[in-house]
Amino acid sequence: MFNQAVAPSAAPKSKGGKEVIVQVRNLKKYFPITAGLLFQRQVGAVKAVDDVSFDVYKGETLGLVGESGCGKSTTGRTVLQLYKPTEGSVVFEGKELTTLPAPELRLMRRRMQMIFQDPFASLNPRMSVGNIVSEPLRIHNVIQNKVELQEYVEQLLIRVGLNPYFINRYPHEFSGGQRQRIGIARALALRPSFIVADEPISALDVSIQAQVVNLLEELQDELKLTYLFIAHDLSMVRHICDRVAVMYLGKIVELGSTDDVYENPLHPYTQALLSAVPVPDPLKERTRQRILLPGDVPSPARPPLGCNFNTRCPVSIAGICYQEPDPPLLEITPGHWVACHRVTD
Repeated sequence: MFNQAVAPSAAPKSKGGKEVIVQVRNLKKYFPITAGLLFQRQVGAVKAVDDVSFDVYKGETLGLVGESGCGKSTTGRTVLQLYKPTEGSVVFEGKELTTLPAPELRLMRRRMQMIFQDPFASLNPRMSVGNIVSEPLRIHNVIQNKVELQEYVEQLLIRVGLNPYFINRYPHEFSGGQRQRIGIARALALRPSFIVADEPISALDVSIQAQVVNLLEELQDELKLTYLFIAHDLSMVRHICDRVAVMYLGKIVELGSTDDVYENPLHPYTQALLSAVPVPDPLKERTRQRILLPGDVPSPARPPLGCNFNTRCPVSIAGICYQEPDPPLLEITPGHWVACHRVTD
């Protein structure tokens, strides 16, 4: 229906020869804390994303998991430059996004899109479905002919499992699952290569979640998409993701293939998360041991000295875990990275 105006640049290669579509290095996003009524001054910062590095390979689904407030959504939005990073580098299809001039970044946005978490809040209630889905096409001036535009929007609705006759209806007339499908159609409108799915199923009924996940997998196979899949449902992450990155208090503490992380979790936080995942077998469920972490997640405005996890860690080492800087992310086995003094020492 239309031609892409932005051809992807040559992307860097990983050690294994896989094409890296997104390369994130030392990414930080701090939100200032201010005080004062007339003359506001910064008195601190919320370290929502604190020195995060990872690669996303072309055609894969990288899962980003962790507790609420750990920085998952902020990471996704910062990668797409919806939030301007405080520090760090984001290279997408060979181009550094953090220093890209606004006109060039606007063109690159056609290659990367986002599916938002809340389908009830992410759609404009005053716009019809046709206008919502076609808005990216109008903004980027891709299709001028109104007949062609309507035909293309109807094709998108069919592709995500909606009736094309819904084109003139409004968001309040749809269920949560249908609204999320509208959001997916909007994300696909410009034919992107990379999509950040920010907890796209967390606001949906369990019966609808599987349908949306299956749709995302079908679209990935058909359109050769790459996903950064943000979630806290670890059982769903295992089903859809090729690799998993575990976040805690703004940092990635473990990164590896889905099989490695789920079968052999090395970081104590990952072990605790996986111990809470329900097991379908009642016998195994009754006999397995749960790992209960004491206390609450510290404030990202005042992270603890030493390792961020030391206030809740059941295997922390006196001295090194409380005094040494936060452990770096190191490769323990090929493709399996961990940030833990207990594992790396």
